[in-house]
Amino acid sequence: MAFDFLVPVADKVLAHCELLPPQALGKNIFKHTERKGLPVLANATIAIFGVQESRNAFEKKMGRLDISGIRLQLYKLMLGNWNSTIVDLGDVEQGEEVEDTYFVVKEIVAGLLEEQIIPIVIGATQDVTYPTYRAFDGIKSMVNLVAIDSRFDFGDAEELISSNSYMSKIITDKPNNLFNFSNIGYQSYFNAQEEIDLMERLFFDAYRLGEIAFDISLAEPVLRNADLVSLDARAIRAADIGLSDNFSPNGFTGREICAIARYAGISDKVSLFGIYEIENSAQSFQLISQIIWYFIEGVNFRIKESPYLNKDSFTKFIVPTDDQDLIFYKSNLTERWWVEVPSILTSHNKTKTPALLPCTEKDYLEACNQNIPERWFKAYKKGFN
Repeated sequence: MAFDFLVPVADKVLAHCELLPPQALGKNIFKHTERKGLPVLANATIAIFGVQESRNAFEKKMGRLDISGIRLQLYKLMLGNWNSTIVDLGDVEQGEEVEDTYFVVKEIVAGLLEEQIIPIVIGATQDVTYPTYRAFDGIKSMVNLVAIDSRFDFGDAEELISSNSYMSKIITDKPNNLFNFSNIGYQSYFNAQEEIDLMERLFFDAYRLGEIAFDISLAEPVLRNADLVSLDARAIRAADIGLSDNFSPNGFTGREICAIARYAGISDKVSLFGIYEIENSAQSFQLISQIIWYFIEGVNFRIKESPYLNKDSFTKFIVPTDDQDLIFYKSNLTERWWVEVPSILTSHNKTKTPALLPCTEKDYLEACNQNIPERWFKAYKKGFN
């Protein structure tokens, strides 16, 4: 069983927990220990585990990721007004081959998903996104992946999977369960024009750093439609995560990335949250722990709602356009918006279900002025692929 390969939480972390106040996270997380073994998963909501695999790093790591350092910072944070049961499963060490590590990660994630437990994966390198994506095989036929990243990570077509080319593996590998890929926070000077063109040809969505930083709420509808979220810590600016040659002067601020993490947590569709490419520094560990805290905070404020499930809780708006009517729904409870695109209401699309796309109030106002967002046309085209 893959869970047998998990290494318990380090004794120094457990010793640190003894000194924490009762309101601290460390006192309220059920941990995998040498003495007690794995925690019971029956009532768990969220499961945290680390992955020490870094052999496919594009930029070779100077040493092991100190996941215990992240735990020390996370456990010190105070528990929110939450109802979640959180477990810490420990870490997956490197297998004999990289593929062995991938297999164990895939099996652990698949086991958690089957129990409807949300994994939070802390990984040394972002190629670990690949086995977490493959874990959805047999569980979900079509998967939406959102990467919070300054790069698209396509790499060269002939390149073996690495931390900067894992998306090429996801796109080409069979079975192809990827329905949509969205990038939040890309920086043009880090991406070849061929990669930007590829995003367009595949009808994927991409949002530049400046666009999201100007209005952070634009990230919410993107994350609302995600099944798994992969965060590259290098999307955060160097000054906020700790100065390092691998980090850029430009990127999301600590406040912005925590807001994005909370949006990911609030989405009742997000089933996995991964954080990768973390540097070993006290400031980095503090920010990563706060990102995890905000994601958990979001999970605890999830509201399962859909205009198709509870129509009485929504206000319906019909916007005539030159081609056809667009139907918008606004939640009376959360004030979130959705749009139904009639062109996709056909048995020819991949999911064979009506297309209900998350959107914003700004999208509705723009549609009233006959300005239709480009991503809706992409969704229409994707439906016929």
